[in-house]
Amino acid sequence: MTAQAKKPKGSLTQTSKPPYPFRTIVSLILLAGNFLVAAIYFHIINP
Repeated sequence: MTAQAKKPKGSLTQTSKPPYPFRTIVSLILLAGNFLVAAIYFHIINP
């Protein structure tokens, strides 16, 4: 019985594009903002 059981196929294994493009873009924007705030804090950029 168990030898004939089919392996479950998830939807994430069949896609070739990145799983979370929106989340990746938002996290990169937040990371860039974090570097900007750090540069202002350490007086690398003086607004």
